[in-house]
Amino acid sequence: MRRSLDAADEAELVRRTAAGDRRAFDELYRRTSPWLAVRLRRRCADDDVVADVMQETYLAVWRAAGDFAGSATDGSAVGWLWTIAANRLVDAFRRRARQEKVPAAHTATTVPAAEDEVMAARVGHELEQALLTLPPDVRQVLRAMVLDGLSVRETSLLLGVPEGTVKSRARRARLALREALS
Repeated sequence: MRRSLDAADEAELVRRTAAGDRRAFDELYRRTSPWLAVRLRRRCADDDVVADVMQETYLAVWRAAGDFAGSATDGSAVGWLWTIAANRLVDAFRRRARQEKVPAAHTATTVPAAEDEVMAARVGHELEQALLTLPPDVRQVLRAMVLDGLSVRETSLLLGVPEGTVKSRARRARLALREALS
C-alpha cells in the first residue's frame, strides 16, 4: 500500500482522501504541508495564525476532498489546496481585524534619507514596469519561485507544468528583467 501511495500524484491522493482513505490523506499532508507552511509564513509572520490556518486548511481538505475529486476542471490538486489555505488566511486576518487584536507596530527610530526614498521608489517603479512586460506564464513562475520561495519541483506541482518548463521560464524571466533594468 505504501508503495502505491508513493507513486500517486497529489490529485490521486485527494481522490483517495475523498473515498475516506486516511493513509492517502496522511501522505498528502506529508508532501504538501512543508511548502504550504512556507507560503503562509511569507504572508503572515504570526506562527499561531499560520498553525491555525494549516489546521483549518487540512480539515477543509478532509471534508471537501470530494468537491475536488468530482470536479471536471483541469486545476491541480496543489493549486486547489493553496486556494483553500489562502482563503482561510484571509478569513483569519478578517477575524483578527474584527477582534481588534492587531499588535501595535513598532515605530522606526531612524528615518531613511530622502535620497534613499527617491531611489527606492524609482527602482520599485522600474521593477514593477519590467514585471508587467513579462508574459503571464513567466510571471507566475517568477512569483512562485522568488516571492513564495518555492523550489523548482514545488513550482512545477503548483502550476502543473514540467520542471524543465519551470526552469526555462525562470531563466527567461531573469534575462528579461536584467535587460529591462539595465
